[in-house]
Amino acid sequence: MWRASTPNPADIQLLARARRKLDLKPLVIHDNYLINLASIDPTIRSKSILAFRGELERAAAIGAEYLVAHPGSYRGQSVEEALVNFAHGLNEAAQGLALGRLMLLLECTAGGGCMIGSRFEELRAIRDLTAKMSDLPIGYCFDTCHLLAAGFDIRTEEGLNKTIVDADRILGMKHVKLIHANDSKTPLGSRTDRHENIGEGHIGAEAFRRILAHPKLTKLPFILETPVDEEGDDLRNLETLKSLCPKSPMITTKSN
Repeated sequence: MWRASTPNPADIQLLARARRKLDLKPLVIHDNYLINLASIDPTIRSKSILAFRGELERAAAIGAEYLVAHPGSYRGQSVEEALVNFAHGLNEAAQGLALGRLMLLLECTAGGGCMIGSRFEELRAIRDLTAKMSDLPIGYCFDTCHLLAAGFDIRTEEGLNKTIVDADRILGMKHVKLIHANDSKTPLGSRTDRHENIGEGHIGAEAFRRILAHPKLTKLPFILETPVDEEGDDLRNLETLKSLCPKSPMITTKSN
């Protein structure tokens, strides 16, 4: 739905208390999947900007470090036009807000249909364009399923290293703040976003072992977005990922 409720102040305090007690960080939320800040449809664009402003306000209110967003669809326009429209949408949504330590993370996409964000150059362009209009801090979120589906061969040591080198050159790995850890139901270059249990898809367990051990990734938080078909699937995926991890980076599961 486009509407979202305002967090209860008492609940915000309880969350902050739990985070302090359990040393839970960072707090990451994901924006509404209906939002498309790149849209040229007047109704969708207006609703998206208003809804995204609400996401920013709520994220700041609960003390989140990161808000993750998909770059959206370029349907009816060129990719270049969509990137500009997205940046303008971000700027309009964030206008006049006090966001504290909140940072927006652009998530790489599988690239299916008219989705932008499957190429590092597109993510970089959004960040550069937004910087000219707004002081909204922007980083990046990598999704392992999306990377593979977009054509980045993270299954092999050579392919993973090339992906990281390219990301560092184009995006700057210091700006990559988060990993969504998901295996993929579809193969390399499929451009289809279908998440699978860790080790049961086209990425595979050994590839995740290398990903978790890569020196550019070991200090990043990992969040699972794997399927939950049966009770306990989320915990099983968490334990699988932890078993593959040599130094236990921060790993958690996404809460919907």
